[in-house]
Amino acid sequence: MTGPLGRRRFIGAAAALGGAALAGPLAPLAQARPAGAPSAGAPSAGARSAGAPSAESPTSAAARWPDTIVTPPGFQPEGIAVSARGVAYTGSLIDGSIYQADLATGTGRILTRGRGPQSVGLKLDAYGRLLVAGGASGQIRVVHPGDGRILATHQAATGTAFVNDVVVGCGGAWFTDSFADVLYFLPAGRALTGAGAAPRALRLGGEWAPVPPGGEYWGANGIERTPDGRALLVVHDTAQALFRIDPASGAATRTVLDGGSVGNGDGLVVHGRTLYVVRNWSYAVDVFTLSGDGRRARFVRQITDPRFDEPTAAAVYGDRLYVVNARFDADWSDPATASTIVSCPW
Repeated sequence: MTGPLGRRRFIGAAAALGGAALAGPLAPLAQARPAGAPSAGAPSAGARSAGAPSAESPTSAAARWPDTIVTPPGFQPEGIAVSARGVAYTGSLIDGSIYQADLATGTGRILTRGRGPQSVGLKLDAYGRLLVAGGASGQIRVVHPGDGRILATHQAATGTAFVNDVVVGCGGAWFTDSFADVLYFLPAGRALTGAGAAPRALRLGGEWAPVPPGGEYWGANGIERTPDGRALLVVHDTAQALFRIDPASGAATRTVLDGGSVGNGDGLVVHGRTLYVVRNWSYAVDVFTLSGDGRRARFVRQITDPRFDEPTAAAVYGDRLYVVNARFDADWSDPATASTIVSCPW
């Protein structure tokens, strides 16, 4: 999420919410079932149940799946995570609700009903848990992807903060804060409580362009891993630049762009050596080929689509790129306002 002050009307309502309530350790989770899918061990009877992903490969099946998924009225989506079975999750900027959708059918349900803290970027970890960036609340939430239970809440930041996006890699989960020159690191272990479970802040340095305090300017936004898995990539909104971050020291070096732009860069997706930069108010996704270490990026092409409406995040599944429309300029005071997740060839 990014944008001028006039488009950040969602932040104030969540800023006063905080606190931390931790749950106990969690064993690895099975992948979440879409609504209507059979439980483990249930007979298939030769045909898949309504809402269950097809047994076909993602590449062959996705071409015939819906190319637009409508999110519920009053639910403003921002981030996206997709499971290996084609179940997509997105969170609401308005109240933090999380929506679960089956990419094969386009059907979905509210997985967990929010009560205030925003849900911005989100990803699935190695145990199948949803890791959710809590925006202006400064929180990081851990959510069960099957029944929507909040397994843990960590208070990563207090005061002026905006925990924006997340990636899993480099030893754990890394979250950006758009109003502070830090990343928050959450260990990747099975336990959610106890020593080492709380997030720690990593100060960004080197070539990183500092953000003035006070929340007037946006800094770190989308985050990904480099193709070699050894470092992180973060797009800086105000600097309109992409940075490679050393996860051990926080030292940042500017990624050299061979053509193209990351201006208005929001969500990032790295798929192999390909980088997708979702550019919200540019209504586009710019595609680059990365060096293995993420130090150079060569512009390849730009994806545009008339269905893009201030897109903020994307995920690759099969041969499709699923793009979330946040619709920042829509009238979200109208409870009938809705948005979409749209797919296009990547």
